[in-house]
Amino acid sequence: MIRGWHDWVFTFTGVALMTVAVLPLAALAVWALACRRNVTGTTPAWAWRTSLAEVGIVYGTVPWVWMTMLPGSRAGEVPGRVSLVPLVDLLAMGWGQVVGNLLVFAALGFLAPLRFAALASVPRILALAASCSVLVETAQYVLRLDRVTSVDDVLLNAAGAGLAALASHRWWRTAAGASPTQPTSIVPVSGR
Repeated sequence: MIRGWHDWVFTFTGVALMTVAVLPLAALAVWALACRRNVTGTTPAWAWRTSLAEVGIVYGTVPWVWMTMLPGSRAGEVPGRVSLVPLVDLLAMGWGQVVGNLLVFAALGFLAPLRFAALASVPRILALAASCSVLVETAQYVLRLDRVTSVDDVLLNAAGAGLAALASHRWWRTAAGASPTQPTSIVPVSGR
């Protein structure tokens, strides 16, 4: 039963509903950014690509991070718990938690190399996702959210971003060599 605004914002269902509700605003943001870039002389394909990537990174990452920051039932009452031994928590996780952890930075891993040529490598994406995950896990501990700060969460978050980066790899070459004011040529990627 929904009791008030708190239940709409600070629950899993609330995060899911807010994500759906914000979708039209995300689409509007993509359109506005692309239009702005078109006015400044950027090719339409590049304008849409970069705008979609930027908004997609935020829209695809923020709800997952928001869910990881939801407080547990004893938030603030119990001290933070830390698990630094790799793969111990992984064995105790259900498949839903494993999949959820893989998805936390998947949008970042998939779209960041398309938008930022400097991030167009799996090791860089892994390092970025692991760094972001360490920040999230540290915040969970410091804020005493009644969650376990686990190295396995960091590993799964980084792995999810790395797998997503591999999924978008075929489009990196066209993004890395393209000029925002010149038409993008499609370069076939062979052997991958």
